[in-house]
Amino acid sequence: MTDDDSVAAAVETVEALDVLVNNAGISGGRISPGEATADDMRAVYETNVFGPVRVLHAFIPLLEKSEAPVVVNVSSGVGSLGLAADPDGPMSEANYPVYASSKAALNMLTIRYAAAFPRMRINSVDPGFTATDFNQRRGTQTVEQGAEAIVRYALVDEDGPTGGFFDRNGAEVW
Repeated sequence: MTDDDSVAAAVETVEALDVLVNNAGISGGRISPGEATADDMRAVYETNVFGPVRVLHAFIPLLEKSEAPVVVNVSSGVGSLGLAADPDGPMSEANYPVYASSKAALNMLTIRYAAAFPRMRINSVDPGFTATDFNQRRGTQTVEQGAEAIVRYALVDEDGPTGGFFDRNGAEVW
């Protein structure tokens, strides 16, 4: 069974989808700006940007049937233009444009999709530097701590925020 078959089966068997969490992410490695190629970018964007677009489009019909549909795009603080532009900020040393630009692109898609689907609550959420296989368990917080913000924004109601970028402390700098 292909991924498309699985999605088609879900669409046929589920009446509505209340929450969609797009947690796609590959790092592409720690590639410097001088070494990053278009092929490096393409591979990471395929998962981190185009994957969430495909998943969202596949499930829009079910989300539209929900009384209070929510989409959480799992992003990263390294995708924040504001944090990246601050030479003294926490992201100043993370000069790996492949992953960072893919998460910045996901953040822009969040804004645009939230505007296009105003009945849905669509937000980007940064789980923070969480100890997972993704970062060889170097993260400074537990998986439970990283999941807090994702769960919080997955549970927003129809009056909750949309088109925002959040971490466990609230709104994050774009």
